[in-house]
Amino acid sequence: MVIITLQRDKCIGCNYCAEFAPNQFRMSKKDGKSVLLKSVNKKGFHTLKEPNMSVLNDCEKAAEACPVRIISVKVI
Repeated sequence: MVIITLQRDKCIGCNYCAEFAPNQFRMSKKDGKSVLLKSVNKKGFHTLKEPNMSVLNDCEKAAEACPVRIISVKVI
């Protein structure tokens, strides 16, 4: 299982996450910040538990490209 976490409040809207992992991230038209699709928000941390390991590579690329380092990707 892959666990992806986004600290959305700190997002600067660079769009790298949506470019590298378009199936997991979108940019909000309201505020220009990243949205982690199908995630649960708990105290500003948007978390998605994805059983499909095929998302790992794209999400790791998105996390590495993020200039403010607000995306974390873990495998459990």
